[in-house]
Amino acid sequence: MSDWREFAPDPLPPVLTAALAVFARHGYHGASIRMIAEEAGLSVPGIYHHYRSKQALLAAVVDTAMAEMLAHTGAAVEDAGSCAVTRFDNVVECLARFHMARRDQAFVASSEMRSMEPDVRAHHIGQRDAQQQMIEDVVRAGVESGDFASAYPEDAARAVSSLCVSIASWYRPDGPLTADDVVARHLDFARGMVGAGRAPSAAPVG
Repeated sequence: MSDWREFAPDPLPPVLTAALAVFARHGYHGASIRMIAEEAGLSVPGIYHHYRSKQALLAAVVDTAMAEMLAHTGAAVEDAGSCAVTRFDNVVECLARFHMARRDQAFVASSEMRSMEPDVRAHHIGQRDAQQQMIEDVVRAGVESGDFASAYPEDAARAVSSLCVSIASWYRPDGPLTADDVVARHLDFARGMVGAGRAPSAAPVG
């Protein structure tokens, strides 16, 4: 990719764009193939020509979003080079920008885990765990380099992840904050979570 900070307006094919819109408005169980077909301007058989079921549509929507997030995050880490602080900042910025650019995808991925069939859920959890591992790795690297003072890097990584995910629930492009404003504020919050620039904290007892 040319720039991990940039997200194309709509990377989904039309059928998945329609499915995403219907899932986001009505929820998985409130959506029907007919509703998705109408949103896409297709017939019901036309939808089934591309995807065998509503579950297959959900799986494709979520998998596409997660694959994009993993690719952008990997590029952000690579772009940072060997500096632990820059790697951390890049990952946080990448996740913040993803959750602004892909609000509906993030909402559907998090809210419809309960609707996923076991194999779809297992695949999604594997992608989510891979993303979380990237965050934990950059936090641990910062602790090991002495740039971060967190005594609990795994917990700090989860807190950073939750911070970025929450952006999708409230950010609006026409709101008072620009995307750059959101990134700057959340970088400040995230650095505080990992103890960036602080004296090393005491090791946990026990």
